Amino acid sequence: MKVVFRVVGRTQDSYLQEGIQVFAKRLPHYLPFELDVIPDLRKTKGLTPDQFKQREGEAILQRLDPADQLILLDEAGKSFTSEEFANWIDRRLQQSARRLVFQVGGAYGFSSEVYQRAHAKVALSSMSFSHQMVRLFFLEQLYRAMTILRNEPYHNR
Repeated sequence: MKVVFRVVGRTQDSYLQEGIQVFAKRLPHYLPFELDVIPDLRKTKGLTPDQFKQREGEAILQRLDPADQLILLDEAGKSFTSEEFANWIDRRLQQSARRLVFQVGGAYGFSSEVYQRAHAKVALSSMSFSHQMVRLFFLEQLYRAMTILRNEPYHNR
């Protein structure tokens, strides 16, 4: 199964871009992996947060195939330890879906239609992080999960 990590808008800070690239380059050693960026919305001046979420949601849903498993990175999602996440993702990777799509929303979160389409929600922490920082944190945790599953020394138990 291919893992797609999808984000809305480009990563703005160079230090985050560098960290994201480190893990995005390491992950294909463990599984088919793709980093996909949905372009920033245009002509958004005057949109309310709900209208903005709605337009972003349409862009997110357009990129999904019907068979994709959509996992939202959401602060209200299920929390895991690193080992629990590794086991959870291992079970997901054994399922028959062609792609497992982890989605980071924009600054305002997800539309109700995206929530309805999702198969699961995962929280990285009970703390709030910017949608820019979540990109790096998630990729590091995905990489850590892969090393845990392979019993490699990256993760100290």
